[in-house]
Amino acid sequence: QLQLVESGGGLVQAGGSLRLSCTAPGFPLTNYAIGWFRRVPGKEREALACISRTGLLTKYADSVKDRFTISRDSAQNTVYLEMNSLKSEDTGDYYCAASLTSAINDYVPARWKYGLDYWGKGTLVSVSS
Repeated sequence: QLQLVESGGGLVQAGGSLRLSCTAPGFPLTNYAIGWFRRVPGKEREALACISRTGLLTKYADSVKDRFTISRDSAQNTVYLEMNSLKSEDTGDYYCAASLTSAINDYVPARWKYGLDYWGKGTLVSVSS
């Protein structure tokens, strides 16, 4: 069973940056598309970004595409979310999620914004104004 682990959350001042990491200890993420989501207090879960199994294809929510960057390092079996110019409204719990994709075709799942199959437990990001 795939278990995802997020890390890298913490307290940062507005305007600052954080890099979140998502890995699966002992489980290769080779054929999985990975997405990042967040839940901000008082709001529904929000899809942020998704990356294909090769890392060549990425999709972003309009709300973060100019500030957040998703990437992956296959050698480290890790997917990252680089977050810049953070705002107080970015405060929330951040989750990575995964879905198995084709070992042949490279794509971001068409419905990634609605959720993926496997979820981590999240990491808290707090942005102070």
